[in-house]
Amino acid sequence: MTAPGTAAAPHKGSRWIEEWDPEDEVFWEAKGRRIARRNLTFSVISEHIGFSVWSMYSVLALFMGPEYGIDPAGKFFLVAVASLVGGVLRVPYGFAVARFGGRNWTIFSAGLLLVPTLALLFVMEPGTSYTTFMAVAVLTGVGGANFASSMTNINNFYPLRLKGWALGMNAGGGNIGVAVVQLLGLAVIGVVGAGHPRVLLSVYVPLIVLATVLSAIRMDNLGPVRNDTGAAKEALRERHTWIMSFLYIGTFGSFIGYSFAFGLVLQNQFGRTPLQAASLTFIGPLLGSLIRPVGGRLADRIGGAKVTLWNFALMAAATGVIVVASVRESLALFIAGFIVLFVLTGIGNGSTFKMIPGIFRAKATAKGLEGEAAAVYGRRLSGASMSLIGAIGALGGLGINMSLRQSFLSVGSGTGAFVAFLVYYAVCFLVTWAVYLRRSTPPVPVTTATSEAKPQLSYAEV
Repeated sequence: MTAPGTAAAPHKGSRWIEEWDPEDEVFWEAKGRRIARRNLTFSVISEHIGFSVWSMYSVLALFMGPEYGIDPAGKFFLVAVASLVGGVLRVPYGFAVARFGGRNWTIFSAGLLLVPTLALLFVMEPGTSYTTFMAVAVLTGVGGANFASSMTNINNFYPLRLKGWALGMNAGGGNIGVAVVQLLGLAVIGVVGAGHPRVLLSVYVPLIVLATVLSAIRMDNLGPVRNDTGAAKEALRERHTWIMSFLYIGTFGSFIGYSFAFGLVLQNQFGRTPLQAASLTFIGPLLGSLIRPVGGRLADRIGGAKVTLWNFALMAAATGVIVVASVRESLALFIAGFIVLFVLTGIGNGSTFKMIPGIFRAKATAKGLEGEAAAVYGRRLSGASMSLIGAIGALGGLGINMSLRQSFLSVGSGTGAFVAFLVYYAVCFLVTWAVYLRRSTPPVPVTTATSEAKPQLSYAEV
């Protein structure tokens, strides 16, 4: 966005909207709601396919039999690399919306998905070197980066009171791309066998083209959203950016990490065949994606911090069940624990992302800002911080896959990694309580002298 006090020349073209104020209820009801929902719809489509491409290796690993010459540790590393690149690229992708426009960047980022998809079509066969597979894994990372630009863009379209729902719908619709590509992988293995991965890849080429065209025809750019390097620098200095990144590693990092790794764990720890693994892997990501908007809606109603706190407690409990199942080698208990954990990651994804705009709106109020000035401050800082938080959170997927890789190399199972994940969720519970829910000072009227205490008191409602 433009820096405060800086005027910017209007853009040229029919797809630029130069006046946008979703906090104005008259404007919102007259035309804002309709425009926002249209952009949300087509943002979801592009982000959905991006997630499918990003998680493609988690499905293709089921097609990689002994003839490919890649051991379990090598497969974990491939999906870890895709996770790493997707996380790192989220930073420039998030800021690209303000530089090029939400519609324009969606067109570009959706079309770019053709590069890794066509590359996989070319190399996906026995005899291809591991180095080549690794290079293509790097390319699939662009699919994960789409999330940052999509969330930053949709955040600008909606008023604060609806951000939890809107961001939950946008992210949930994108996240479900993981489950969809896994379902399609299951269908391909069931119909033509594990020797034909190119059938799966061929499905996505026309879908990518369609998403690109729809983005061009139906989406809009918001003129008031401009690059603001000051907001980016301020977000980097803001401690809440890093605290929320830590929490988002626990929610979204878990979701994407488990989505990538679940099928490999079923194959290598419980001896499932590719078809058996594929018939189970989609369930968790599907439920976790569908429930993400519920997490956002709950956060809108009772506060994101409260939802996040107890969600982490339940995630730790579910992980405890998984540890027991791993030690006892109980497949049924293991699957049940993982499905519950996937659902909880979805709720936590929705509640943590709802917290971000609320935190910065609370800081605006504490600074004495009101009305549109407070809304602008909140949008500036939340938009800038979302790119960073989304990127760091995605790196949790890297951590999960690398931890599982090391656990399998060390003890032949994922038990050690699951214990580490349980400890992480417990720490996230404590951080959420200590920073956003613990009242260290009694409520006092907001004056110049006491305004610094205000954020501490209002964070429970974010």
